[in-house]
Amino acid sequence: MEYKINFINSSYRRFAEQHEEELKEAFWDRIKKGSLILREEVSKFEDNLAKYTGTKYGIGVNSGTDALFLSVKALGIKGNYNYLLERVYQNEISIEEARKLFEGDEVITVAHTFIASIQCIVHNGAMPILIDVGSNELIDANLIEPVITERTKAIIPVHFHGKVCDMDKILEIANKYGLKVVEDAAQAMGSSFKGKMAGSFGDTGIFSFNTPKLMGGWGDGGGIVSNNKELVERLYLLRNHWNMAQTSVRMADFPTPDIVQWAWKSRLDEIQAAMLNKKFKYYQQMLDRRKEIADKYCEGLKDLPLKLPEYGKGDVIQEFILRIGSDEQRKAFKEHMDQKGIELLIRETTPNHKVKNLYLDHFNLPVTETISKDACRLPCYPELTDEEIDYIVSAIREFFGK
Repeated sequence: MEYKINFINSSYRRFAEQHEEELKEAFWDRIKKGSLILREEVSKFEDNLAKYTGTKYGIGVNSGTDALFLSVKALGIKGNYNYLLERVYQNEISIEEARKLFEGDEVITVAHTFIASIQCIVHNGAMPILIDVGSNELIDANLIEPVITERTKAIIPVHFHGKVCDMDKILEIANKYGLKVVEDAAQAMGSSFKGKMAGSFGDTGIFSFNTPKLMGGWGDGGGIVSNNKELVERLYLLRNHWNMAQTSVRMADFPTPDIVQWAWKSRLDEIQAAMLNKKFKYYQQMLDRRKEIADKYCEGLKDLPLKLPEYGKGDVIQEFILRIGSDEQRKAFKEHMDQKGIELLIRETTPNHKVKNLYLDHFNLPVTETISKDACRLPCYPELTDEEIDYIVSAIREFFGK
């Protein structure tokens, strides 16, 4: 249906209209120079990303999903779980037999996330170990230590909707057991924990520049940050066929090694990088506007029977998530908002561990399951006008008879 206020689509178009000349300049500069793959704009963006997050190195890749996969791969996390699952899908063995036959590493993360946070573990052959989130929808750090085994190799904390996990506790546990940490900061670029930026705590931190994200591009894009030069060298090799010299501006610092290994192709392209470099100039302004919008929602909805998100120092606003009480109430609410021409996003109707045939349903995650029954997202992109925000608040108040 055609919405009067859509959930995100107007954000891309309005930003492009407001900055049309700059974006055209970025696009045509790359075309005219014939610089399209791993040239100076990618290098500039990698430097911008590292500087912004307070890390030493940035690596541009094709997507946040690839950033997760390559991080896990570069850290040497492996196993035969993906092979065993393939045998399950071919009806050669049962899932119970697969778990008994498993040899390899385990990685702890949450189900309350986009599937890529779990997918990157499975595709590397390791076994995902899922724990619950707390009331703030972030990994409950108190649940990590009880599930650590001799196979545990890493933790992937997910900084969900602009809030950073308790990295003090997570790093304490990781150091105690010698575990790697991959921060999934796909929804948290610009957020911080005790003054330190999301993505800068772990062995790697990953970001997504997929169009709907905080600093979305014009398609797919992703990035990795790290302070570990040896790890970064491996990531540069893995993202580009293990050939640093081929169309790479980083070859002076990271020359192609004599011994070549099999790798992947996952490169942030020059046009995306050039346009994201333009957008970087406005990023703090965009984050500030998102905070203004969230504050307006919180003020306008504070007396309604809703659970509103709570934001603390250092948080950014990737999404404004309401908790509306029940699935039945949520369906009625969506129908009302549709009639008002306001598009909502309702994504967690089935938690990842309950998705059929992923074989994760043996995990008991009551908080995650509760969130899936009543969470919904309001439009919160920085290009929303005050008039549109007022209209959304008015429509919600009308639903509750207020």
